[in-house]
Amino acid sequence: MSLKTFSRARLLALAGAILLGLALSAPTFHPSYAQAPAAPATAAPDAAAPAAPAADAGPQACDGVKITENCTPNSGDTAWMLTSMAIVLMMTIPGLALFYGGMVRKKNVGDTVMTSFAITCLISILWLFFTYSLAFRSGTPFIGGLDRAFLQNMISNTFNSAGVAQNIGTPNSLAPTIPESVYSMFQLTFAIITAALIAGSFAERMKFSAMLWFIGLWAIFVYSPVAHWVWGPDGIFNSSNDKAWFKVLDFAGGTVVHVNSGTAGLMAALMLGKRKESGPPHNMVYTMIGASLLWVGWFGFNAGSAVSAGMQAGMAMLVTHIATATAGFTWMLVEWFMRGKPTVIGICSGAVAGLVAITPASGFVGPMGAFAIGVAAGIVCYWGCTGLKHMFGYDDALDTFGVHAVGGAAGAILTGVFAIAAYGGTSGLIEGNAGQVLNQVIGVGTVFIYDVVVTLIILKLVDLVIGLRVSEEVERDGLDLALHGETVQ
Repeated sequence: MSLKTFSRARLLALAGAILLGLALSAPTFHPSYAQAPAAPATAAPDAAAPAAPAADAGPQACDGVKITENCTPNSGDTAWMLTSMAIVLMMTIPGLALFYGGMVRKKNVGDTVMTSFAITCLISILWLFFTYSLAFRSGTPFIGGLDRAFLQNMISNTFNSAGVAQNIGTPNSLAPTIPESVYSMFQLTFAIITAALIAGSFAERMKFSAMLWFIGLWAIFVYSPVAHWVWGPDGIFNSSNDKAWFKVLDFAGGTVVHVNSGTAGLMAALMLGKRKESGPPHNMVYTMIGASLLWVGWFGFNAGSAVSAGMQAGMAMLVTHIATATAGFTWMLVEWFMRGKPTVIGICSGAVAGLVAITPASGFVGPMGAFAIGVAAGIVCYWGCTGLKHMFGYDDALDTFGVHAVGGAAGAILTGVFAIAAYGGTSGLIEGNAGQVLNQVIGVGTVFIYDVVVTLIILKLVDLVIGLRVSEEVERDGLDLALHGETVQ
């Protein structure tokens, strides 16, 4: 049997192996995961003694400074983070699915939107198994531990053993005022959209089975360690870690999400080669709707990264909107000047470029810094999607590299320029801290190099085992009918 033949027997064997793994993992679960320990008995109060003040009754609020265990989450922060999680998930399904789906040809739109949906499911399962723990729990400076594998021991004692509501828990140190379950879900939506963004580069020519294997392995071996480097409690680039090698400012994912996904997308485009044929976007209205959903969801993406409903979240939301509007308008003007006509696809791409570029800076810059970043994103990303791509001749189908890697790198470096201590606690170049720009360059460069090497290894392995690219016949007829048995009418 050829290694590149994916028979039903092999699929059944794979499913059996997964089920066996789950069965073997069952003994690792501990009852404390589901049930809170019984509260110790206390002596009855002396009838003559004065009653204790009401403020002393029950668990105290999680404040992230003095109280981080067995405490009550902040209801305002929790409500905001639940909302943020939901709208960030909306960015992928349906936002990114529609944004990408409108830009491919009609015969491939089903495969494109299903890719976003399938990635959402796949990354969620891996998150349960171990990728959350590897990314966001303490371990080494390079990768987290496995104490939250299968999301075990995520203590959330809603009720005590007597069935009395108590609403206490022990949050992740990275988000001390909200339940760890909420923080895990919020970060899961980031992992989902990062992986889904990659698909824009290899659209219309990768096997669906190869896509699943590539994305799954990439989430484990690239996303998890990079997220830990930048955001993990003991990561080498975490600006809040006193032992960090370089304090890289990345509020919501310039390096972790955008440089990471854009670089992986470029490697996939290079490995697959150019499409046999390409055509204009089949539905610009889908793309406009998708871009609009991304814009709205990005408020949860950036402002939610404050992990609290406070001043920093408010400023992050403001600068996100300013940079996005500025970048969209700038791209429109540049395209108008260079090509004679402004386009819907162009202004939408410009807005997304602004969202990308402000992402690492959103918790550290003020309104005028956001305006400058927006102008830069509109110009630099337009060049990345036209001049740079034509210069090297790669087929980045939906400009994942040109928008996300180029925009993410530009935004990350400009964060080191425009960071204001009063907004995010760290000064940038304009306040005299030139070293921060160097830190940002090191962070971007390290992620880029690591991503290039590991992504190419993963792609080569998948190509050797099952093959990456569909046949010429399938590509000519369209992926929808050949791979999924469906077509868009």
